[in-house]
Amino acid sequence: DDDVIQWRFGNTLIAEINKREDRITVYDDVLDGRFRDRLKLDNQTGSLTITDITTEHSREYELLINSVKKSFFLFVF
Repeated sequence: DDDVIQWRFGNTLIAEINKREDRITVYDDVLDGRFRDRLKLDNQTGSLTITDITTEHSREYELLINSVKKSFFLFVF
């Protein structure tokens, strides 16, 4: 119930769930709008979905849950 979940694209925050403040935020206008209208964040699971993905979305993604970090590499061909 006190979880803070953050998704980052490189060093840029793109989505966040803050249970303490009961807030869900998607930052889809960052990086020149690269993620505009493409990000879906599941409040129950914290899962991030990127729709209509292209090669410009290839990179390292980081998931932080209460300061525990997991990294994912996404390659789009």
